[in-house]
Amino acid sequence: MNLFDVYPLYPIEPVKGKGAYVYDKEGKEYLDLYGGHAVISIGHAHPHYVKAVSEQVARLGFYSNSVENSLQSRLAELLGKASGYTDYSLFLCNSGAEANENALKLASFHTGKNKVLAFGKAFHGRTSGAVAATDNPKIVAPFNRTENVVFAPLNDIEAVERELSKGDFAAVIIEGIQGVAGIRMVEDDFLRSLREVTKRHSVLLILDEIQSGYGRTGRFFAHQYSGICPDIITTAKGMGNGFPIGGVLISPEIKPWHGMLGTTFGGNHLACAAAIAVLEIMEAEHLVENAATVGEYLLAELQKISAAKDVRGRGLMIGFDVEGSGAEMRRRLLFEKGIFTGGAGASTVRLLPSLAITRDHADKFLNALKELTL
Repeated sequence: MNLFDVYPLYPIEPVKGKGAYVYDKEGKEYLDLYGGHAVISIGHAHPHYVKAVSEQVARLGFYSNSVENSLQSRLAELLGKASGYTDYSLFLCNSGAEANENALKLASFHTGKNKVLAFGKAFHGRTSGAVAATDNPKIVAPFNRTENVVFAPLNDIEAVERELSKGDFAAVIIEGIQGVAGIRMVEDDFLRSLREVTKRHSVLLILDEIQSGYGRTGRFFAHQYSGICPDIITTAKGMGNGFPIGGVLISPEIKPWHGMLGTTFGGNHLACAAAIAVLEIMEAEHLVENAATVGEYLLAELQKISAAKDVRGRGLMIGFDVEGSGAEMRRRLLFEKGIFTGGAGASTVRLLPSLAITRDHADKFLNALKELTL
């Protein structure tokens, strides 16, 4: 049997990781500034993380959600403290797409309504409801298309107001920063206006912080720069540092009933142990603050490089454009300089490294980019 060929692959196989670096089977070192799609939050093979996961799998790797699991409660406590959402509830699942799927379902249950407003170039996942709210015709199958999802231009509050005034909307879903779209910034004033408009129309506001959350932008969640509180927040990616886990943070106004949501693997013992270790490391090593500091430096230095166009982002969620092909620049960075980066669009380079990278790592990348664009 062959693998289903849906991924364009670099001819490199990382077999080991340590900190900000990964290594192939020949031992060649690569600086990882992409973190496997923003997943690696604390760095590769952190000793505390390895110990926590190893000890947990030796005790108990899995049992179902039909029994108590104190690790889930511990994770909810730590996440509430880290994020500031101590009065919200947590539903645990396996991925970002699943988190958004459950968030949309919650909104519909709570309001009794069936329509969702999303934004141009949004990406919310590949499962049925999440992909229907994703503005990318290439990945939305005919089966997923629905009149229940309406798209508005990003940062256009008048367009939002026009749509919501038509009624029947359960929720508005928006990313803290649009990642797959190429690091498209959501204006703080727009988010504040969006919060006011959704409240006025009795529509729930869902913040998709799957890529932009977990400290990546220098705040725990990107929307916290605007000072708003959404009704529902979704997270995943950096939550488990590579172990599959997702979460839905739910405001106290939304009341559950038994059987409202469910999952087989979500919140299992091993996933919770991984996620708890991530939060413990983030607090002990001040990684949210580090993301803000190193990110500010990296953004400022990129703006001094003439070859880096339209530098944008917050913290360690950064995008910029280059002349010509972004894919070619990423290949050159990888094969000539040993640096993993990401893409989004024809000319964009996207940086989503571990929150633990240092200025030395940033300088290594900056010097490589200068050398390639002289």
